[in-house]
Amino acid sequence: QVQLVESGGGLVQAGGSLRLSCAASGRTSSVSAMGWFRQAPGKEREFVAAINWSGGSTYYADSVKGRFTISRDNAKNTVYLQMNRLKPEDTSVYYCAARPVATWGSWGQGTQVTVSS
Repeated sequence: QVQLVESGGGLVQAGGSLRLSCAASGRTSSVSAMGWFRQAPGKEREFVAAINWSGGSTYYADSVKGRFTISRDNAKNTVYLQMNRLKPEDTSVYYCAARPVATWGSWGQGTQVTVSS
């Protein structure tokens, strides 16, 4: 299993920025991709962004395209989510996830992002 620890959440005003970090440990050799999901109160968990670990291909939800950027540092086993021009609707608990070939099998504990109007 892979252990994931998120950090970087906080409270910001609309239009502001945050950078989330996720450090992976354990069986990191099994990781083929890492990503970010979020879950707001009363809502289902939704996909935000993902990145292939080796090739670096990125994927984004339509709601964050042009505002969020996912990146990775292979040497540090760390993935980042740069969030710009934040909106109140971005308020959620953000979760880091890692996957082998076909499934998201490891999850972090989540970090709270709150965007005020």
